[in-house]
Amino acid sequence: MPAGDGWLTAGEQAILDQLRVPARRRDWRLGRWVAKHAVAAVVGDSAPIEVHAAEDGAPEVLIAGLPAPVNISISHRAGVGACLVASRDITVGCDLELVEPRDRALARHFFTPSEVELVDRVTPEDHDLVVALVWSAKESALKALRQGLRLDAREVEVMLDPDGGAASDWRSLAVRCSAGVFGGWWRVTGRRHVLTVVTHPASVPPAPLSVSGGAEAPHTEPA
Repeated sequence: MPAGDGWLTAGEQAILDQLRVPARRRDWRLGRWVAKHAVAAVVGDSAPIEVHAAEDGAPEVLIAGLPAPVNISISHRAGVGACLVASRDITVGCDLELVEPRDRALARHFFTPSEVELVDRVTPEDHDLVVALVWSAKESALKALRQGLRLDAREVEVMLDPDGGAASDWRSLAVRCSAGVFGGWWRVTGRRHVLTVVTHPASVPPAPLSVSGGAEAPHTEPA
């Protein structure tokens, strides 16, 4: 991350100035840094890119002050950022989670019976991964619905395909919710993070972006 904030627009700088907690400021800057690189790689436009929050909190992109022809979703966890970019006609959500031991209360209170059964069925070696994966896919779906955790996490149900391998290192998943069935993909990446993406309509696995910039790019997983 660059030390200064010259890469932020005036509107973004005003939002950053309102954030007082250092960790929150750091994560917010990382999310915007990753998103700007990812959008620039897709649209190929040198005009100023601004990422702002819509009324429902979902990130939206302006290029030279006008709505960009893309939808995005941003996530960050433990110093790693991700941004999913798609055309305006595709609903998107992405989420990063650490694969780490978690309190069993997470599954008990936020997973559906089918998801709990899925977690209980895996080997002890895969338990932490599957819990993180299910939770991440839920987060991605809730972002795609533009609801976040305002909606009960059990309103979306993750379905994993044991034979869902792809030509890449992505594996398929699906999420059932009131809006229908969303398609999705997941993979383990970086320092034991799990990255999930959800789209409607269902899409092919995300393609990595070639990211460049005037300052050294952060550790990112743009897609």
